[in-house]
Amino acid sequence: MAEVLALVEARLRTALGEPDARASVTFLGTDRVEVLRFTDGEVIRYATLGMSAHPMTDPTAVLADPLRGPRAELVLSVRAVPREVADTDKLLRPLAVLAASPQVEGLVVAPGASLDLGEPLWPGAGFSSVLVAEPGGLVEDLELDEPLEPVRFLPLLPMTANEAAWKRVHGAAALQERWLAGGTDLRDPRRTAVALDD
Repeated sequence: MAEVLALVEARLRTALGEPDARASVTFLGTDRVEVLRFTDGEVIRYATLGMSAHPMTDPTAVLADPLRGPRAELVLSVRAVPREVADTDKLLRPLAVLAASPQVEGLVVAPGASLDLGEPLWPGAGFSSVLVAEPGGLVEDLELDEPLEPVRFLPLLPMTANEAAWKRVHGAAALQERWLAGGTDLRDPRRTAVALDD
């Protein structure tokens, strides 16, 4: 599906500009996943390239359809801070791990889901999991020829351990409302958890 990935990269470049760095990661038994870095002033965006090469399939399905099924790439945005404060470039491998999870674990990544790495997103980070947000704001869906489904570019919002636990009980929408009410800067790599007391 090299042609799909070429179209995906073109869409990313159109929306985010030219990448200023890229890294590739290959996991045993999976296709290569690249992570592209785009710098836009004070914001750095990391986008995966490779997750959409194959459709995500329901792990309970008897046979995986090689054409039909949702396709996605992941996008995570952070504010640029000095490397000694938060070395967010260490996000490359964790993002590739998340992008490979549909192939490795049979996950279907969709808005509202939580993805947990079990370790900090970068050294010293207060986040080890992310909330998958609704697509369409930053990078528009990429329509593909039938019967292929569009590629959706899913924003990832880093969560602290307390936020992830609260989200499991109350849901993604409730957590996003808390963030909004608290004026939380979700791009700040140094932020702490929003107030979650009921």
